[in-house]
Amino acid sequence: MPPTSQSPPLASILVARFLRTNNYTETLDAFIREAGLPAGAGQVTDNKNENKWTIESVLEEKKAFDQTLGFERYGEEEKEEWSAPAPSNPKIVETPTSSNILACSVDPWRYPNDNEVNHDSPSHLIATSADKQLHLFKTEDENALVRSLPGLSESPILSYVTLRNGEYVCLTNMSGQLFLQKDAEILDRRKDHAKYAVKVVAYEDDSSPQKPIWIATAGWDSKIYLYRLTLPGEGPEADPATIGEPVAWIPLASNPESLLFVQHPDTKELLLLISRSDSTHLYYYQLQHQPLTTPYECNLLGKQNLAPHSNAWIAFSPSCLALSPHDPGLLAVATSTLPHMKVIIVRLLFPSTGDLDVSASGPEPVTQATQAFAALSLQNREDAAIVIQANTFAPQTSYSTPQVAWRPDGSGVWVNGDDGVIRGVEARTGKVVSVLKEGHAVGSKIRTIWAGWVDVMGDGEVVREEWLVSGGFDKRLIVWKA
Repeated sequence: MPPTSQSPPLASILVARFLRTNNYTETLDAFIREAGLPAGAGQVTDNKNENKWTIESVLEEKKAFDQTLGFERYGEEEKEEWSAPAPSNPKIVETPTSSNILACSVDPWRYPNDNEVNHDSPSHLIATSADKQLHLFKTEDENALVRSLPGLSESPILSYVTLRNGEYVCLTNMSGQLFLQKDAEILDRRKDHAKYAVKVVAYEDDSSPQKPIWIATAGWDSKIYLYRLTLPGEGPEADPATIGEPVAWIPLASNPESLLFVQHPDTKELLLLISRSDSTHLYYYQLQHQPLTTPYECNLLGKQNLAPHSNAWIAFSPSCLALSPHDPGLLAVATSTLPHMKVIIVRLLFPSTGDLDVSASGPEPVTQATQAFAALSLQNREDAAIVIQANTFAPQTSYSTPQVAWRPDGSGVWVNGDDGVIRGVEARTGKVVSVLKEGHAVGSKIRTIWAGWVDVMGDGEVVREEWLVSGGFDKRLIVWKA
C-alpha cells in the first residue's frame, strides 16, 4: 500500500502533482483553491516517499492487486467452523526484564529438586527474550514468575522443545549452539551450526524398546543436523544424558525456514518435512531407523510444490509449517509473500520409496510427450491438494518472521503481523474472521505466537482453557483468553 501522507491527504497531492507536471496552470489554481491546499502543493521535492507515488503507479498497484485475487482460493461459506468463544481478551504478563520476546509457548517444565513447584501441574508459560534470558511463569490467573534463567546461553535463545514431559529441554541460540538441559543445569552442549540455529524439533519414538528421541536442528548455514538421544533411566547411578554426535545431516541449497517430523500414514515411517528459502516446495527426507556407526546424509524421498502452476521464478517461501491437531495429513503454511502474508492449507502428498523405483517390467519409452504429461499430472495433483490459499492482509517485509498456529479444535489458525495485530483465519473458508488489536503496540512486530489447551487450577479444580500466547518487539508477552 502507498505510504500515508501527512496533511493534506495523499490523493489531493497526487492530483495537484499531475496538474503541475502537465502545466495545467489554471486548473491547478482552481483545484488548490477548492481543495484548500497550500500554494506549493504537488511540487516535486527530494523526499523519496513523496516522489515514489504517482497516479499511474497507484493504478498499476491496483491492477496488480486485482490480478492476485484471482490466484486466491477460498472454501465453502455454507458452514461456519470458527468455533466460539475464541481467545480475544488480552492480559499482559509482567516480565522481570524489558526486552524483545523471541519465543513463547505453554509446555511442561519440571524441577526435580524444587519442592515449591506443583508437580501435579507441570505446565508453565515459557518465554525467551533478546537479553539471553528464559522466563517461566505459572499458568494460574496471575501468571506469577516462577523463575528466570539468565545464564543458560551466551546469545539469545531462538527455539526450544521439551522432552519427556518437561524433564529435559533442548534449546538453540543465535550462536548456532544446541543445549540439553535438565532443571536449571546444562547437561551437554554442541556447536555444529556455523550460524543461527533457528529451529529445533523433536520426536519421541515410544514404539522402540529403547524409546529414542529424534532431534533435528535447522541453521542459517544451510544445514540440518539430526541427533538420536537415548536418555538414561532414573536413579543416582544413571549415566548423565548427552546429545552425542549428529547421526545424520541434510545439506540444503538455501537456508531452512521450518521443519517437522511427520509419519507416513500407510507405512508409519518417520519422515522429516522441510521448507527452505527461495523455494516453493516442501521436501520429504527419509530417516534411517537403525543406528549407524558413521553419520549419513539423508535421502530426499520426494517434494511437493505449493505453487504448481506458477510461472514466477520465486513466488514465496513456506516460512512456517504447522500440522493440524486433528488431521496429521493437513498442513497450515505461513508464506513470505509481500506486502501481505498469505496462508496455505494443504494436504500432504506423502511419497513412498516405490515412487523412486523404475518398474522392472519395462515402462513406456520416455519421450518429451510422456514427460510433459507426467509433469502436468503431478502439477494437477499438487494443485488439488491445496485446500485454502488466502490473503490474511497481515503486513510483512522481507525481514519478517511469518508464524502460524492452529486453534486446538482445528477450526482455524492464528497468524502474526508486523502491525501489532493477530488475525484468525477460518480453516474451512480461508476468511479472516477475528482481528486482535488491543494487546500489542500499534505498528509493532509480533515475533512469535502459540495456541493450545491449557489446564488451569481454579477454585480447587482443574479447568481447561483455550489460550493464545504472543510475544513481540514491543517487549510484551500477552496471554489471550476467551
